Amino acid sequence: MKEKNIIPIFVPHLGCPNDCVFCNQKSISGQVKMVTKEDVKNTIEEYLKSFKNKDIDKEIAFFGGSFTGIEEEKQIELLEVAYEYVKSKQVDSIRISTRPDYINKEILKRLKKYGVKTIELGVQSSNNYILKKAGRGHTFEDVKKASKLIRRNGFVLGHQMMIGLPDSTKLDDLNTAKDLIKLKPKMVRLYPVLVIKNTKLEKEYENGEYEPLTVNQAVERCKEIVYLFNKKRIDVIRIGLQNTDLITDPNDQNSEVVAGPYHPAFGQLVEDSIWYDNVVNKIKKVNVKVKEVKVTVNPQDVNNVIGHKKSNVEKLNEFYNVDVIVEPNDDIKPGKSEIKILSTYTN
Repeated sequence: MKEKNIIPIFVPHLGCPNDCVFCNQKSISGQVKMVTKEDVKNTIEEYLKSFKNKDIDKEIAFFGGSFTGIEEEKQIELLEVAYEYVKSKQVDSIRISTRPDYINKEILKRLKKYGVKTIELGVQSSNNYILKKAGRGHTFEDVKKASKLIRRNGFVLGHQMMIGLPDSTKLDDLNTAKDLIKLKPKMVRLYPVLVIKNTKLEKEYENGEYEPLTVNQAVERCKEIVYLFNKKRIDVIRIGLQNTDLITDPNDQNSEVVAGPYHPAFGQLVEDSIWYDNVVNKIKKVNVKVKEVKVTVNPQDVNNVIGHKKSNVEKLNEFYNVDVIVEPNDDIKPGKSEIKILSTYTN
């Protein structure tokens, strides 16, 4: 997906009709006060000044809560400020996040009037039992109806799904990904469930009713889901919650995370694992015992091939007795690689 400068505007818990078992928007966004039009204007101005690369597209993104569930007057107040920057061509587009049961033709007409281009739906699961267990308050039928309406009305459709919800198995999560693919989103975000303080899930965890995924389990599950989306050319634009002062290591006394597959570079772990598989599969196709290889990739992929703290390089040496040299080359397309065998154990 084309790179963008994102201007995030957080509207925590505004518009949400109920509390999902996993949710504490104060912790996730680090913000609790009502957002005003002055807040929106100030945030946009600050970000516009701070962007290093001012030539790429700029997008105002309303995150948190359920934007279209906010009272109409408040929606218009916030959108009017954002739309002024679109009309003046200082910003290229506007994005909002909302619930699937808060989408209808009238709402979409209003969003289009104020220049909204992208709508992300909080789907979480396609299994109605799991949605009910999580306290979502909507069904997957709502997701299908909203997704079709959004696409038919010319908006860019995005989905957000969660991995490791209460009673959700690996098969359930994979089936959710497959069900979302049928709805043809342009982009997806994947969020492994973390147990956050002051949520219903925290109580379930403390009572032994909920067991979160480990980091390794979450990485492997996310990796399989990324493969599914990649095959259909659906962009996975985020994997894991953004690391903040509150969403951080559970061992940190200030952290709001109680348990779960937290890692400061979770998304990179998933990308690393995908690249590890890629390199291993190419090495296995060589009908000799490989001793040393050179992997040439686009510069932006170098760190993922090497792995977090050199984990991929070390694993290849430990399990396959292969030494790896990673070389950047701008002529290689991102996501692609070339492998050259430098030496074998038969030499």
